[in-house]
Parts: sequence; structure tokens; C-alpha cells
Amino acid sequence: MRIILFAGKGGVGKTSIAAATGLRAAQLGYRTLVMSLDTAHSLSDSFDLEKGLLDINKGRPVQIAENLWIQEIDIQEEIQNNWKEVHQYIATLISASGIEEVLAEELAVIPGMEEVSSLLYINRYFTQKRFDAILLDCAPTGESIRFISIPTTLEWYMKKLFKVERKLTRYVRPVVERIYDLPLPEDEYFENLQILFQKLEGVERLLSNPQITSVRLVTNPEKMVIKETQRAFMYFSLYGLCIDAVIINRVFPDEISDIYFHRWRGTQQRYIQESEKYFAPVPLFKLQLFKDEIAGHKELEELAQQLYGERDPTKVFFAESPYKFTKRDGNYYLNIKLPFTTKEDIDLSKSGEELIIRIGGIKRHILLPKNIAPLTPLGAKIKGENLTISFGGKKDG
Repeated sequence: MRIILFAGKGGVGKTSIAAATGLRAAQLGYRTLVMSLDTAHSLSDSFDLEKGLLDINKGRPVQIAENLWIQEIDIQEEIQNNWKEVHQYIATLISASGIEEVLAEELAVIPGMEEVSSLLYINRYFTQKRFDAILLDCAPTGESIRFISIPTTLEWYMKKLFKVERKLTRYVRPVVERIYDLPLPEDEYFENLQILFQKLEGVERLLSNPQITSVRLVTNPEKMVIKETQRAFMYFSLYGLCIDAVIINRVFPDEISDIYFHRWRGTQQRYIQESEKYFAPVPLFKLQLFKDEIAGHKELEELAQQLYGERDPTKVFFAESPYKFTKRDGNYYLNIKLPFTTKEDIDLSKSGEELIIRIGGIKRHILLPKNIAPLTPLGAKIKGENLTISFGGKKDG
């Protein structure tokens, strides 16, 4: 099975590209599911469907064409199926602070519930072998990073804190309830969390397997958008996910020759060239700006043809992590695979949060994590095809 995440800044065209990819995959004979991870679902709009079709199915997959299903998570349905005890306790806790019960129930839909629900579905579909390809229309970048971080965070909590909290609550409940008018979670709350954790078993390995899961970053040729795409590239790499393509959307086509767009075209070309340096060796795909909005099968087919040509969109376009950060003995290390390169070929420099690697006439820009960016590069060495750069010492400036 293939899992592909379409991620990027809000408004760059992720939904249309995910929908078009799903349509092409289904036409090639793959049983394909396109799932929306964004709370503001728009998949049905992209396929130009009647919204009621999905409302009736309450967040379950809906078949809309041969081999093609779409799913928009219904958080209220998920609360009843997976979060009932957790939601009830949080609502009770909020209500105890004096907030009206109806509002408390709304506020009790905490960040992460929808993402965990999505992961539960992915794990279940993988186990059941229900689909050949699952395409995830991700929420904007920050929420996407939270989505992929949940398995690691939840595993840490369950192993380090869960048992202690559960046992402690049993002991202190009689005392606390006599002194404070503050509800403590019942054992059903902890049982609910444990069941959720068990259902997520194995999903982290699934997401970090580059032969199964990859990320396609969608961006526009604009400074702020490219910068956020760089940051997303870095964070997905930190979490061990493979980025197999970067898609630059809404590029002005050559036939736009109006003087009004002359500077815009120059700006776009500059950022496209910079993107080739930023994201190499990951493939860069370009999509032209369409004449009108993309809604419906015909327009999605045109988008898929322009984006993929004769390529199979479910194939892995790039299977290696471009770089990896580690920490040993108090120092940080960046490992980059650079075949056919010697130490004499490499020139390193640092500008703000970016590390710049120059090899001959080629430059590679790497955005550093916030905890590494202020540190001074200590040195670099090449072993085989791997360049390792160490960071430590005092902060710059």
C-alpha cells in the first residue's frame, strides 16, 4: 500500500492536487482513498459533489467513482466512537470552572483529536488491506507537523507518565474530592486512552517507511510560501518522513505576456530557481496557473495530466531522506548523503538559520532547527558518501 501526504501552507492548492492524484490513481486501477485531515474540509468541493452525500455517511469513506473513495473526518462521530470517556471528562472539567455545559462540550474537542482519529483509520485500512493508495489532504503546515508528531508524543506519554498518573489518581481521588470541588478522571478515562494507544500500534513504523509513506510538499513561487515550505521540509525530515517531491503550483504560463505580469514572471522564475537549490536532490514538479478554478473531474484530470504526464502518481519519486539530525555527547550533527564528493569540493557557510553548502557551482540551502541554528559549526568530515557537520560551542553573536 502507498500513503502520500500532501502538505504545505494554507491556500497553495493541496486539496486540488490531492484530489487530482487520487483520480489518476483510481483510473490506473488502484483502489484509492483521498482523506481530508483539515477541519475545514473542501474535498467534496474539489470534486464538485453535493455536500449532503458526505454528511449522510458521517465521516466514513464514500465511493464517488470506480476505485475512488473520499473521506472527511466527522469529529462528533469520532468522539462517540473513540473519545467518549476522554471528552466527557474534559467537558466536566471545563464545566466545573463555571462555563456553560453546551459551550464546555464544544471546548472539550481538544487539539489532536481529529489527527489521532485519522491515524486510527490509516492503521485500520493498512491492516485490512482495504485500499492500494491512501492520499492525505493535510491541514496547513503547523497542524500537519502536529499530525506526524502524535505517535511519538503519545508513545512517550504512555510509557513515561500514563501508569503513574493512573495509579496516583486512584490514591488521591478520595482526598481531593473532600477538599476541592474539582473532578478527577475515572478509570474509564485511562482505559479509553489505553485502547486508543493500542489501536495506534505500528502506525509510526508505517509513516516512517519510505517505501510506503512519503510527503509531497505543495508550494507557490513566492518568498513567504517558499520559506514555510523549507521549514516544513526540515521538520518532516526531522520526524523521519521521506519527501519524494516538491510541487510548485500556480506558475504563470509562457503565453501570459502582458506587461502587467512582467515583474511577477521574473519573481516567480527567481523563486523557482532558488527552490531547485533548496530542495535538491528531491524532484521538483511545476504546475501552471489554470485559466479558471479547478472543480470537477474534467479539471482534475487536466491537472493530473499536467503534473504527472505518463508517470504513475503512486510511485515513489525519491526514497531517501536528504539529511538527518542527531545529538551525541552534547553536540549536534547533520548527516547528508553526497555521493562522488571529496572534502576539497565542499565549501560551507552559515547565514542566519540557514547552512549553505557549495559544491562547485551548486549550492544547497538547509534550514536549521531552532535549537541548532544559533550554534557554531565546529567542523565537517566525509566518510564514504556521507558528509557529517557538527554544531556546538557558544551561540553565534
